[in-house]
Amino acid sequence: MTTTISRTPLTVADRCDRCAAQAFVRVYLDGGKSLQFCAHHFRENEVRLREVAIDVQDESTALS
Repeated sequence: MTTTISRTPLTVADRCDRCAAQAFVRVYLDGGKSLQFCAHHFRENEVRLREVAIDVQDESTALS
């Protein structure tokens, strides 16, 4: 089964699932689920998240 990912840009209303800061990264998981993270928490857990993700939408370059 192929999962279609519908990417929408992250907005100021999107919050980190870990700390509720503004989310800049969305991690898509198998089964249509996704998690959102601030840049800090994504970087802290990046290795493991990339192992389980089917796609990663990283908009953290907006912080530069």
